[in-house]
Amino acid sequence: MTRISRAVLVTGCSTGIGRETAALLASRGRRVYATARRLETIADLEKSGCRLLELDVTDEASRVAAVQAVVEREGAVGVLVNNAGISELGATETLPLERVERMFTTNVFGMLRMTQLVLPGMRAQGWGRIVNLGSMNGRYIMPGMGSYAATKHAIEALSDALRYELRPFGVAVSLIAPGMVRTGFGHAAAGRSDSGAVEPVWADFNRRITEFTLEWDSGPRARLACTPRDVAERVARAAESKRPRARYRVA
Repeated sequence: MTRISRAVLVTGCSTGIGRETAALLASRGRRVYATARRLETIADLEKSGCRLLELDVTDEASRVAAVQAVVEREGAVGVLVNNAGISELGATETLPLERVERMFTTNVFGMLRMTQLVLPGMRAQGWGRIVNLGSMNGRYIMPGMGSYAATKHAIEALSDALRYELRPFGVAVSLIAPGMVRTGFGHAAAGRSDSGAVEPVWADFNRRITEFTLEWDSGPRARLACTPRDVAERVARAAESKRPRARYRVA
């Protein structure tokens, strides 16, 4: 009888949700491979019981190497948590196309390719879990976040298609849909925003969108946002359930 691997590969573990998810699952005795582009950013996760791998989800050689490393040690990736993602803020007219393309490459194409790479092993063993980090923005749009929401719409569509395609092979697909999360994600996006370098007609709009987003990280709205741990708990539920749900909301 073929041994079923339940090893977990988590993308984007340097901060926030990915870091919390890797640490939580490792604390529950799961064999967890935590990944990041720079290993020094996740070195402390080794003390939590995680195994560390370098992974840039936008680079094919890096993606293949990370999956192959797990396959060689475990036989297959049993659970893939597609968490890596970035955001861009600003009126759609003002966003440089190369930054939007980079966001799609990270959030959508990175997720899709990682899924393609782990599926042969999951199908061969007749068991697997794909857990995709979506967002409330996958269904609800806020001004100034249209391009980011578009990536999350794409993740919704791919997750739904994969769920039906993979069910006959024993592979379940779940989508995690958090609301606002106190992760520093907003600060990272705000750091890339260039509200002062756009046409005057959009400068005030972009500034206000940036300020609104920052309030969910550390401002007056932060108390209404959920935490990375809240999201990690839902990811763990999807990864460990015998019959995982198609969608988990986190408010």
